[in-house]
Amino acid sequence: MKLQLALDRMTIHEAIAIAEIVRPYVDWLEVGTSLIKEFGMESLRQFRQAFPDKFIVADIKTFDNAAYEFSLCFDYGADAATVIGAAPLVTIETCKRIAAERERLCMIDLLNAPSKQLPFLFDSPHTAVCIHISKDQQEQGGHGSFEHSIEAYTPFLSSGGPKLAVAGGITSDSLPLLQTLRPDVVIVGTGITQAVDPLAAAKALYQSVHSHS
Repeated sequence: MKLQLALDRMTIHEAIAIAEIVRPYVDWLEVGTSLIKEFGMESLRQFRQAFPDKFIVADIKTFDNAAYEFSLCFDYGADAATVIGAAPLVTIETCKRIAAERERLCMIDLLNAPSKQLPFLFDSPHTAVCIHISKDQQEQGGHGSFEHSIEAYTPFLSSGGPKLAVAGGITSDSLPLLQTLRPDVVIVGTGITQAVDPLAAAKALYQSVHSHS
């Protein structure tokens, strides 16, 4: 498993500073949706410049205009970009195609994805899918929704399918439940960035994630 650090709701400078502190204990860096919305592609450019050796995810959450948005992310240095699983299938297919052509990764965010689209979303061996408990759900006490998600998505999981990522309020305490899914990527944001000691939090999560790799 890999540990992905999600950086959101802060300035580019603040995000880079935190990422630099925890750099030894994160595998992937995510330029979060709010960073991209507030600062545009400049956020990706600065992250690629600051971390030339890191795998960088652009959490752009594309829903339309797929070819343009994914190409833009990759032009500015992203190794992966995200598309919403509830988007039209033609949009998702375009994202997958652009990523394949650029030899990058397309990550499909399953947030609110309709059940009828799940077979298509999981039939993508060269992509990644992300089981995601939203920020709004977390703030309304929705952490337990991961248990429902595990039940809902288990029938679609297979060794030959896409990489699996999990995200949404994950901490060291909630990690054991998620390990039953055997995810390829564990995405953590505030569990590190808002910790009293971000470096210690990142180290503990990194060691736990890699001990189950």
